[in-house]
Amino acid sequence: MFARLRPLLPRALLLIAAAAVATSAAAQFQLKSSSGVAASNVVNTPHVRAELVAQAPEGVAPGKPLTLGLLLEHQPDWHTYWLNPGDSGLPTRLQWTLPAGVDAGEIAWPLPRKIPIGTLANYGYEGQVLLPVPMSVSSLFAPAPGQTQASFTVHASWLVCRMECVPEEGTLTLQLPLAGTTALNAEAFAAAERALPAPLATGQSSARVSEDAIELQVQGLPAAWRGQVLDVFPETPEVVHNAAEPLQQWQGEVWTARVPLSPERGASPELMPVVLGWQGAGLRVPLPVQGSWPPLPEFPAPLPVAAAASASTAAAAPALPARAPVAAAPGVWLLALGGALLGGLLLNLMPCVFPILAVKIAGFAGHAGAPRTRRIGALAYAGGVVLSFLALGALMLALRSAGQAVGWGFQLQSPLVVALLAALFTLIGLNLAGVFEVGMLLPSRWATAQARHPVTNAFLTGVLTVAVASPCTAPFMGASLGLTLGLPPVQALGIFVALGLGLAAPYLLASWWPAAARLLPRPGAWMDTFKRVLAFPMFATVVWLVWVLGRQSGIDGAAALLALLVALALAVWSLTLRGGGRWLLAPLSIAAGAWLLTVWGPKVVEMQAPSTLAATQSEDGWQTWRAGLPEELLSQGRAVFVDYTAAWCVTCQYNKKTTLANAEVRGDFAAKRIALLEADWTRQDPAITASITSFGRSGVPLYVLYAPGRAPVVFSEILGVRELRAALAAL
Repeated sequence: MFARLRPLLPRALLLIAAAAVATSAAAQFQLKSSSGVAASNVVNTPHVRAELVAQAPEGVAPGKPLTLGLLLEHQPDWHTYWLNPGDSGLPTRLQWTLPAGVDAGEIAWPLPRKIPIGTLANYGYEGQVLLPVPMSVSSLFAPAPGQTQASFTVHASWLVCRMECVPEEGTLTLQLPLAGTTALNAEAFAAAERALPAPLATGQSSARVSEDAIELQVQGLPAAWRGQVLDVFPETPEVVHNAAEPLQQWQGEVWTARVPLSPERGASPELMPVVLGWQGAGLRVPLPVQGSWPPLPEFPAPLPVAAAASASTAAAAPALPARAPVAAAPGVWLLALGGALLGGLLLNLMPCVFPILAVKIAGFAGHAGAPRTRRIGALAYAGGVVLSFLALGALMLALRSAGQAVGWGFQLQSPLVVALLAALFTLIGLNLAGVFEVGMLLPSRWATAQARHPVTNAFLTGVLTVAVASPCTAPFMGASLGLTLGLPPVQALGIFVALGLGLAAPYLLASWWPAAARLLPRPGAWMDTFKRVLAFPMFATVVWLVWVLGRQSGIDGAAALLALLVALALAVWSLTLRGGGRWLLAPLSIAAGAWLLTVWGPKVVEMQAPSTLAATQSEDGWQTWRAGLPEELLSQGRAVFVDYTAAWCVTCQYNKKTTLANAEVRGDFAAKRIALLEADWTRQDPAITASITSFGRSGVPLYVLYAPGRAPVVFSEILGVRELRAALAAL
């Protein structure tokens, strides 16, 4: 009976899988083409309006004053950050492209304000703020004859926050006349100059470390400030308790303050510049530190955000550079083919493939007495698996050759693909649970046609197997797939063929091995029970996919997807009714589902900005990876362990809940003061893709251990406790 119920399902749902892959490919190209916009000096986002402005009262010429600036206008309740962002955040970063002979100085940071957030505090700006940058025009500046304008370009990246944080960026270009006056924003530049903290000579001023606080003593402040409570903004991050109010006193002309040290202090500076403010005016005084700093915390705390301010994670990584394919030596290629074949074979043991066992096992048992039918079906299934791997591999290689940063599993970085797979598995689960038969939903002519085409159904079953296997990476797969990135297309696609043959091999061998049929019970009532039991792994897969989408589109997107899946189930159930009930409920449920799709569908596919950015850290000691951070930590003498992971990667989640959560492993991390970095590839991230590619891999999981003066250690995809502890013990 099960053989009659199931065959049309793969064919009926193939459009979903095809649409998922096509949508993922379109999304990759759209990401690239969306940047091809005309140059402008204004960038508008939902939270900030950024404008590149200039002040050139005497034109642009050697020795003449020239100041450029980024004018930020924040939406109400949103803010960006100062030089020292405080307990979280990132300062705005500017990368200039200037005419020859023009050099950019540092941002002249206006006086910030303190922004309390619960038990934390940040330093930043709300409303409108201008970040001016002085320019130096040397004698090397020599415009071409007849040139009347000079072009100035800046790539700006900023983190804008309310309760949530959104990394944003933009490239702005401004054309300035060489002669004449540019002073359209003179008022804004004048306001920024007034808000710029004036330098105050150190004189007898100092800072002294006293147990759990630092005592500031400043002389030479304006007479109007005496007796007033001042705002205190330390430029050095990771030192003081930002949310604590300093205990201030005046002793004649001398101002003193006792500022508690941060429990997570990460620096022991010898010189501590401090900005003091009162009624919108500021003074900056560098204070030499006296006394001995207490030892830094022993726990291997992640580098806090402010120390990571040397590079903004909001900046987009460049597209992967094109690399000419080089044919591998026959021995190397054969070794890669063997690894792919073995990896595909082991992929059958991964949890990704478990849900599809319902179709494979029940179909095999249903043809136990028909060897020829069983073997033809196995060949068709293998063809579907191999061709699907070929198509997926060709698409991945084509996207990479077009400059896109993609790797194995890239399609699951699209929320739409994840949502379509959730719908697919919901339908499969409902079918296995007995809610509907495909023949009940289709015209009778279509329903009977499937019996005449079992080969097509077996082929589509192979396609579905690859669809559910793509989130997993088995041992030996990583190195083989990584090699495809530098091979000619024929050799690269050969590895994908070997991977597909490995995945299909058990079913092929069992079909040609007569004893395999005798190991299974005869077809009977057990098949219907077994089919219904295997509906629950399908629904468990849907739960996991909704969780993955929640990591991409946020809690609202996950809730919208759940509502749409309920509407889908209602529509399918209504189509199984007979008589007037079907004609009444089916159109209503389908119309309601279409309306919900129109209203809530955009929320499902809308990619949310991460709520935890490169500046944040988790409670268990992990911090977010960014390009260059491992090298920074190595330069400080710290060993670094990087977990390249993704929410949709089942192998990653297994390793995280087992080996990386092991108490002995966690103890070794702490004892060795290992900095723990997580590179989350759930969303498309060209910087992470480039880093993965640098290790000869094309996907996750990937685990790398760095140590000062040593070559990085790359671990296997199935991370073992013994393997990891042995590597840590060798440090």
